Amino acid sequence: MKEIKSTISKSCPVSTVGLDRRKLLLGGVAGICAISPLPALAAIPRHEARTLSFLNLHTGEKLTSTYWERGDYVAESVGAINHLLRDFRSGEVKPIDAKLFDVLHSLQGVMESSEPFHVISGYRSPTTNNKLIAAGRGVAKRSLHMRGMAVDVRLPGRELRAVYRAARAMQAGGVGYYEKSNFVHIDTGRVRYW
Repeated sequence: MKEIKSTISKSCPVSTVGLDRRKLLLGGVAGICAISPLPALAAIPRHEARTLSFLNLHTGEKLTSTYWERGDYVAESVGAINHLLRDFRSGEVKPIDAKLFDVLHSLQGVMESSEPFHVISGYRSPTTNNKLIAAGRGVAKRSLHMRGMAVDVRLPGRELRAVYRAARAMQAGGVGYYEKSNFVHIDTGRVRYW
């Protein structure tokens, strides 16, 4: 497996679509397996460093990156994550909504995991999306993957249903459960579940 090295310049664009840092919430879930889990939300400390780890299952690339420190996003690290989450079919890179990083970071904390997220799909170009629609792959015509606002992941060592429940409890956007394909879809669009 290849290890991605950060080679993106400091001027790399950081997408902050819909991001209000002061209101960004950390989703906490007490008793994930309880009958009616309710979110226990608390603000993410503004100056605490935030690190994410990924394994892109299609390219074999691994990345651990501190994308936030000293109260701001780290452009080089964000660029490296954008690259890892690129459309693996075309190689096209698009800035990913920074709020999605924070949602994943919070989810990893709630799940008490240090394992890397296994990435099934990140950014998807409109051309790729249309090809998948034509092939009957069941993707949405206006998928948030095309806007850099969605990722499909699994978290090793954690039950898929538990990851889904925790992501839902965070109420940070859309969450989809795909048991047969073994992944959870997470996006920063409106709150909805399927």
